Formats: sequence, C-alpha cells, structure tokens
Amino acid sequence: MESTSRNFNANVRAALANDALQSALGKIESGFVANRANAAPRLPEFDALRDQARDIKDHILDNLDFYLEAFEARVLESGGQVHWASSAADARAAILDICRSVDARTVTKGKSMIAEEIGLNDFLEENGIEPVETDLGEYIIQLRKEPPSHIIAPAIHLVKEQIEEAFRGAHEGMFDSGRSLEEPRALLEEARAVLRQRFLDADVGITGANFLIAATGSTVIVTNEGNGDLTQTLPKIHIVIASLEKVVPTLEDTSTLLRVLARSATGQEFTSYTTFSNGPRRNGDPDGPEQFHVVLLDNGRSEMLGGPVRDVLRCIRCGACMNHCPVYGAVGGHSYGWVYPGPIGAVLTPTLLGLDEGRHLPNASTFCGRCESVCPVRIPLLSLMRHHREQAFEDKLSPAAERTGLGVWAFFARHPALYRFATGLAMRALAWAGRKQGRFSTLPFAGGWTAHRDLPAPQGDTFQRQWSARGGRRR
Repeated sequence: MESTSRNFNANVRAALANDALQSALGKIESGFVANRANAAPRLPEFDALRDQARDIKDHILDNLDFYLEAFEARVLESGGQVHWASSAADARAAILDICRSVDARTVTKGKSMIAEEIGLNDFLEENGIEPVETDLGEYIIQLRKEPPSHIIAPAIHLVKEQIEEAFRGAHEGMFDSGRSLEEPRALLEEARAVLRQRFLDADVGITGANFLIAATGSTVIVTNEGNGDLTQTLPKIHIVIASLEKVVPTLEDTSTLLRVLARSATGQEFTSYTTFSNGPRRNGDPDGPEQFHVVLLDNGRSEMLGGPVRDVLRCIRCGACMNHCPVYGAVGGHSYGWVYPGPIGAVLTPTLLGLDEGRHLPNASTFCGRCESVCPVRIPLLSLMRHHREQAFEDKLSPAAERTGLGVWAFFARHPALYRFATGLAMRALAWAGRKQGRFSTLPFAGGWTAHRDLPAPQGDTFQRQWSARGGRRR
C-alpha cells in the first residue's frame, strides 16, 4: 500500500466533507466504545490483567531473540518451515516462491495487517496470482479496491448502500438482479455463497497471526467468521505471515493476552473462533495443509527494540486506541494515509516509513489520553507521539512558522515574570477587543480555529493569577 501520510491535511479536508463517511464513523461510539465499556467491568481483574499483559510483552521484548529461536525450533519439529524476512521485499519474495512451488493461481487470505504492510495483494496480482480476501470486511474493500480503514473493522468507513453497490457490481450475472440486499444478513449470505467455492479452489491459504507460541510452535488467529479456519485447512499450503514481536512464551501467556484482546477490541469475552495451528497435516489427521510455512517479518522492528519508541512493539492490534480517539472518529482511517491509522499509526508510521513521510500524524491528537486509558498493554502513546513531535522540530521538518511560534513561546516560558506580564496584557487586549460580541469570528494567527467555529473572548483574569488568588503555590 502506497503511503499518502504526507498528504494528511488534504486527506482530512476530504474526509470531513464526505457525508457518507461521517455517517459511518458516527456509529463507532455506540458500537466498539460502548461494548468495551460494558465488557471491562464484568471482569473484576481486567486492569490487573492489563498489567500482566504489559509485563509479558516487556519480557518478550527483552528476550525476543531467545523466544524466536525457540519458536522456530518447535515449528521445524512439527514439520513446518520458517522463513526470516528482513524487509517487505524479502517477505513478498518468500511467499511468491512458495506459491510458485505448487503453480498456485489462486490464494485465499485471512485478514492480516502485515500483508497490508508489505503490499502483498498487489504483488501477487502482478505475478499472475489472484488473492481472494475472505474476511467479510476485507472482501468488501477488495471489491471497492480500497485499503482497510481500521485494524479490526476494515470496512467501518462504509454505509450499507455503498456495500450493496459494490456487491451488485462485482456479482453481476451471478445472482438475480432483482434480489434484495437491504439487510446485512442478505449481504453476508451472498458473500458466503461466492467465497465458499473460492475456498475450495485455492491452492494456497495465507493468514496473519495474533500470536506465535514459542513453547509449542503454534500460531494463533482470532476471528468472528471462521474464515481463518477454512483458509488454513483447505488448501495444500498454509502460509502464516507475522512480525517478530508476535511471539509469546507459553500457552498461559497467550491466554492472558487473549483475555484482554477481545474485550478491548470488540467488547466480547472471547472471539467466536480462536484457532491454533501446529504444522502440516499428520498421518491420521482428517484435514489440514500438506505444507506449513511461517514468514517472520522484521521490516524495522529490530531497530525499534533499542530505540525510544520500543514500547509500541507491545501492541496486540486490538484497535481500542483508534475506537476511542476523537480525531480518528472525525476523519477515519484513510486520512492517515497508510496501513496503521489512529494513535498507533501516529507512532508506527513515522517509525517504519520515516518521520519525513509521517510527521503530520503525531500532531493528529488532542492528547486527551483516551487511547492510553484503554490500551490493553498500557502503551504510553502520548509520550511516543510527543517524541516524534520533538524529533520533527529538531530536524526542522515542521513549518518554519510553527517553529518560530514555538521558539517565541519557549522564550517567554523561560522567563516567568515576562510570561505573566505578556499573558496578562494579551488577556486584557482580547477581552477589550471582544467586549461587544463576546467572541471572535476571525482573529490573526487563529484561522485554523475561527474557520470552523468562533473563538470566545477571554473573561476574568489569567489562570496563573486566579491560581494565586485561590491560594495556589508557584513551583
């Protein structure tokens, strides 16, 4: 997927003017947010589990090489193969070689953000292999030739009418043209009818992995549709693609992470399907692939381990941070311009693609803290975004006017008496200028605000003077 992150501001303007998108995004608060709010209190130890999940992930990152080698050894023992990929190109090449080994023409895919990260679908098509997305949301956006807009709900940016239009266009001649697609169930049944044969025809199945268990060599995926099971059991070859940090020491650790994952993501106690895969089909197994391959992607993760944004590698891809982010809720995932939207994308994209490409994203936050408050592994997202902001300032990637303004503010902030005098003077001047209407419809240097709403005229005294008057102490 080609990044448009540097065009974030233009993407946002288009998103805010898109009525269908705004209607679709309005359902996030009553869906994911409300569901998590109801699910968390039903598990009294939920916050304690979040602490455990954080500690498990920190332990993994401290010992990542050990657990990855242990995982590889267990996969080999089960008859599978492990392919180490330093870059996206290496991962794509490894997958293509496996597909060509059986002259694959069709590949079914379970939802995988790593596959999106490496641009796998386009690459397979360029090499004569048809990828078929089997997750309903991914299938919808594949029909529309769009990237996902959310980590767990890739088609959340669409309304029902847009989905119906995509189905009628893609399935023309396959079903009665007068059929009703008014209800979501009708859409689901039509997708099932189309995809069932694709599952049977596929030569290779590709899935992501939520976890890789070092102690057993198992890979774990969680779904609510069962498409992952069919993707990995029906074809001759099952390929799992995952990034390095997905490894987990034991089944017990995996259980802890699973308990916080579904509650944080969808508000469920557990997803409908939690599937463990252990190598290729063995003698006596009723089903399963003849070959089992795991492609482990680095793509910059090793460098992150020793850097200032290491904590983002704790992420278990639940999507809770974007569900609760007011910026994401206003502009949607496509505005962020790459695979990972929302607060997690504001940290990952500048790290993986470079700060020059993703420098706008860390600024796409009100710093309200909702993302941190719901993260199941307690990633300090605000600190990580702040780090990128500071680095962009130091590297002079932010606009000159912005750097100048911050420099002026910093000068006053370092001189408290001058700061108090200047803010007091500004307060009195603005209060006098706005005394008639009590607000400003336009104001120099505040166009970003007044273009959309009035700016209230100040009333009373400055915060610092009110603080002092009420007995507050300066430090």
